[in-house]
Amino acid sequence: MSKSLFLIAVLCAAAILTLPARAQNAKKEAAVKPADSPFQVVLNTWNEIGRKLIAMAEDFPEDKYDFKPSPAQRSFAEQLIHAANATYYFTNAALGQKPPGDDPKRDQFKTKAEIAAFLKKSFADGAAAIQAKGEKGMSDIVIIPYANQQVRISDLAWSLIEHSGEHYGQLVVYYRLSGLVPPESRPKK
Repeated sequence: MSKSLFLIAVLCAAAILTLPARAQNAKKEAAVKPADSPFQVVLNTWNEIGRKLIAMAEDFPEDKYDFKPSPAQRSFAEQLIHAANATYYFTNAALGQKPPGDDPKRDQFKTKAEIAAFLKKSFADGAAAIQAKGEKGMSDIVIIPYANQQVRISDLAWSLIEHSGEHYGQLVVYYRLSGLVPPESRPKK
């Protein structure tokens, strides 16, 4: 009987001693941050892909800006110009303006700095349009002229985010073919 009492006492002591740890875990579980609103997720994702492309525009050597993996492909510079211009399919639609025309030509941007500035402005303009629409405005319907279709502002934003991500992936290949490591793939300090 004494062994049984001793065993019960040890188990009770162990249970009591682990209560503070369980309470801390319960506090950690209770402190889960709520999900961001759909509006905030669109804005954050828009800004994140913009940040990645801008980092590439500012990092890639200017003497390699006209590099093409094959003659049929766009150059590094043309990829950035295209990605920047494409954002205006969202921005202009969200603001009730005409869609942009064809991509500007490479010779309109003489330097790496001019291309990077165009890219920065395009993503800043898109972020400003998202903020101007706000949470409720993301459900507004616009007509996308190139498809002659109605679409929600949020869905159009997502399609341009995805489009920008495709070009980001292509530019990663341009980096690797040039013997360089893209900024996002470098070790973090």
